[in-house]
Amino acid sequence: MNSPLNSPLIWAREVVKSFGQTPALRGADVQVTAGEILAVMGPSGSGKSTLLHCLGGIFPPDEGEISFDGQRLDQMDETRRTELRRTAFGFVFQFGQLVPELTAADNVALPLLLGRVRRKAAYEVAAQWLTRLGLEGKDGRRSGELSGGEAQRVAVARALAIGPRVLFADEPTGSLDSLAGEKVMDLLTGLAREQSVTVVLVTHDARVAGYADRQVVVRDGRVATLEPSGTHGGLR
Repeated sequence: MNSPLNSPLIWAREVVKSFGQTPALRGADVQVTAGEILAVMGPSGSGKSTLLHCLGGIFPPDEGEISFDGQRLDQMDETRRTELRRTAFGFVFQFGQLVPELTAADNVALPLLLGRVRRKAAYEVAAQWLTRLGLEGKDGRRSGELSGGEAQRVAVARALAIGPRVLFADEPTGSLDSLAGEKVMDLLTGLAREQSVTVVLVTHDARVAGYADRQVVVRDGRVATLEPSGTHGGLR
């Protein structure tokens, strides 16, 4: 189902999520337009990663509504949400979460193979994306044989190889030094824009957030809008 013109690709309304007796989101609202790169900022424990996991269909909310392209994620069962995560959503996490026993090419090809792409075609796509991420000649290396920056670029290649509508990135540079982190962000945002992929980026780093078109801040489980520089500034 296609979104109406100018309507958000993703929206969340009054989202509540708790873990046991600990509330993580307390009525969070956010909208993301197709093709936008949105940075979600906030201090540790604010609920920003929980919000990303809810928007990406990993965590179902306890209360509230979440919609993707006119479809209610909060009303889907786990099977349907899993299908979306395999076909429409790409994920990049702080530590990459590569399968250590697999090579770089295996890791990138894996979601394609799970999506029933033929093996030869899956590895051809994997090779193309590894090349685009500057990883020529690294396709046969396992994660332990790669630098942190290289492993994270493999994770970006894996996320983009499926041709996602949305890329969810949770602290993608959090474990990297500044130079490696800058390279990852240059490639991630550049390729996302080239492919018209919407990006939801969680970070505590203002330099990383600077790659985004728009920034919001999560505090105490709620979302506030960060005014662009050049306006009155601050939160609203």
